[in-house]
Order: sequence, then C-alpha cells, then structure tokens
Amino acid sequence: MPILPVAPTGLPEIERPAPEKVIAGDPVFTTWNLVEEDGLYAGIWEATPGTWRITYDEWEYCRLLSGVSILTEEGGAPVTLRAGDSFVIPRGFKGTWQVVETTRKDYVIRL
Repeated sequence: MPILPVAPTGLPEIERPAPEKVIAGDPVFTTWNLVEEDGLYAGIWEATPGTWRITYDEWEYCRLLSGVSILTEEGGAPVTLRAGDSFVIPRGFKGTWQVVETTRKDYVIRL
C-alpha cells in the first residue's frame, strides 16, 4: 500500500450534528476520510462555528490545523484549542464542542 498524504482529496462528506444536539449556531462538518480499515479511521475534518453536545464511544487523536475550538467535559472546565494543538479525546467523553473560528483537524479514530 502506498504512503497516503494527509491532505483533503476527493469528494468530502458534508454533514451537520443532529438537531437535538445543537446548542448554538448552524455548524457544518466537512470530512475527508483517508483511511477506513479494521476499526481505524484517519482523515481531515472541518467544522464551521457553532456549539453541540458530543458523546465519544471511540478513542480519537486530533491535531488542529487551523481555527479555534473549545471542548468542555460535563462537569469540567473548558479547554481552548488552537492551531498546532494535539490532544486525545478518550472513549466515554461527554460534553460540548464549540467552534469559535472554523476549525480544521487531522484525526485518527479507533473504534
């Protein structure tokens, strides 16, 4: 298998969070899935401003390429993330994701 560049290529998936999860705004998600293999996913994701509830059944590593987002775990303090920040969202995380400035990240997800 050839080495894959981590760059948005091909037609992306365009989605929105489920309406009952949206707290503010009208966020739109654009996803370029580059790898889907044996419960492992990797690619690039972008979201426009808004706030929504999140629940993670998977483990995810992310690195912000651009923008500003705030993740807040239920009962926890907000964490502001900016371009260049890398982080892991553990399986079982519940809280909110707020996109302050359109955010683009690369990601690796393990189901």
